[in-house]
Amino acid sequence: MEEIKELLETRQYTSLRQRLSEMNDADVAQILEAFDREDLMKMFRILPKDTMADVFAYLDTEHQQMIISSMSAKDTADIINNMMADDAADLFEEMPANIVKKLLAAVDPNVRNDINHLLRYPEDSAGSIMTVEYVDLKENLTVADALERIRKVGMDSETLNTCYVLNPSRKLLGVITLRRILLSPPDALIGDLMHENVIFVNTTTDQEEVARVIQKYDLVAVPVVDNEDRLVGIVTVDDIVDILQAEATEDIEKMAAIVPTDKPYMKTGVFETWKKRIPWLLLLMVSSTFTGLIIGKFEDALSACVVLTTFIPMLTDTGGNAGGQASVTIIRGISLDEISFKDLFKVVWKEMRVAMVCGITLAVCNFGKLLVVDRVGITIATVVCLTLVVTVFFSKIIGCTLPLIVKKLGFDPTVVASPFITTIVDALSLIIYFTFATSILHI
Repeated sequence: MEEIKELLETRQYTSLRQRLSEMNDADVAQILEAFDREDLMKMFRILPKDTMADVFAYLDTEHQQMIISSMSAKDTADIINNMMADDAADLFEEMPANIVKKLLAAVDPNVRNDINHLLRYPEDSAGSIMTVEYVDLKENLTVADALERIRKVGMDSETLNTCYVLNPSRKLLGVITLRRILLSPPDALIGDLMHENVIFVNTTTDQEEVARVIQKYDLVAVPVVDNEDRLVGIVTVDDIVDILQAEATEDIEKMAAIVPTDKPYMKTGVFETWKKRIPWLLLLMVSSTFTGLIIGKFEDALSACVVLTTFIPMLTDTGGNAGGQASVTIIRGISLDEISFKDLFKVVWKEMRVAMVCGITLAVCNFGKLLVVDRVGITIATVVCLTLVVTVFFSKIIGCTLPLIVKKLGFDPTVVASPFITTIVDALSLIIYFTFATSILHI
C-alpha cells in the first residue's frame, strides 16, 4: 500500500502501471477500494486493458457503480465485454434499470445475449449464477481435433479442467477432463474417452442445493441443463464459495434476530442498521410481555418467599441456552441436508435423553451450590433444581422440534432460532418454577 501510494503521489504512472500489473487481480481490487474516488479512478484507468475487467469483477458493488458512473458508456462496455457473463449479470442485478438498459445497448450483441439469458432465471437459482463460458466438444472429434478446439475457445472459457461432450441438439452426453485428453492418443475419439455418468443440476435448482452437489462429489464445476437436458452453462466452485459465505451470513443474522443485509458491517449506515434490527427487537419485546404477566400472576407467591426471585434469571437463562443449543444444531443439520422432517421422532428421542442427562447434571451441581453458597433450605433448593431439570427437558424438545415444523410448513427455520425460542422458554420456565414453588412450599 505504501509503495503504491508513493508512486501515485509522485505521479510515477509508468512504474505504478507496471507494479499493478505484477500483482494478483484480487489484491489490486482490494488496494483500489482503500483509496478515495479520484485516486481510485486514476489507478483504474492506468491498468492494462486486458486486466481491467478482471480487477473490476473483484470490486464490491459500490465501487463498481462508482467506476461506471465516472466512465463513458463505450469504456464501460469494453470492460463488460471482457468480463465473464455471470459476473456481468451479477453486476446488472445490483444496478438501477435505466443504467442497465444503457449499458446493454452499448455492449457486444453476443455478450448482451449471454447476460439477458442469465438475468431471466429466478434469483438464487443455478441458472442465475452459472456462466455460459465453457468448452464443449462433439463425441466424434478426435483428441487432436479436441485440442485444436480447446486452443480456439479456451481463452474465453471459465475453466479448462473439464470439457462437456454434446450431441448436435446440445444435449449433455458426457464429460472429459483435459488431463484425459492430453494423455490419450491423438486419433482416439472423444466419445470413447468420455465419462457418461454425469452429475448435473437444472437451471431452476436452488443455489444451496448446487453447493451441496459440488461439495458432495468434490467437483470443480457442475454442468447446468434446461428442462430438455440441453447444456446451458456451468457453475464453478469459486462461485459456490461466495454463495456459501453469503448463505452462512444470512443464517447467522436471522438466528440473531436481524433482518439480513448484503452490505458489509462497516459500509452499513446507522439508520439502515437500525431498520434491520428494530423489527425483531420490537416483536421480542412485545412477546416478552407474557413473562411479565406470569410473574404478576404469582406475585403473592413471590411476596411470601422473596428468595425465589433470586433464581429467576438463572432458570430462564439456562432454559434459553438449552433450547438455543438444540435449535442451532438442528438448523445446521437442516441446512446441510442431514436432517429432515421424517427424522422428527429420532431427533426428539435423542434430545430427550440428552436433556435428561444435562438437566440432572446441572441440578446436582446447582443443589450443592444452593446449599453451600446461597445457604438456602433444602426445600427451596429442591424447587429450583426440579425446575431446572424440567425446564432443560422441555427447552431442548422445543428447540429441536420447532425448526423442523417451521421448515415443513415452508418457512425459514432460522427465524425461530435462539431469540424466539428463548422468549418461549422464558415463559415456560417461569410457569414450571411457580408451579413447583406453590405445590412444594404451599405458598
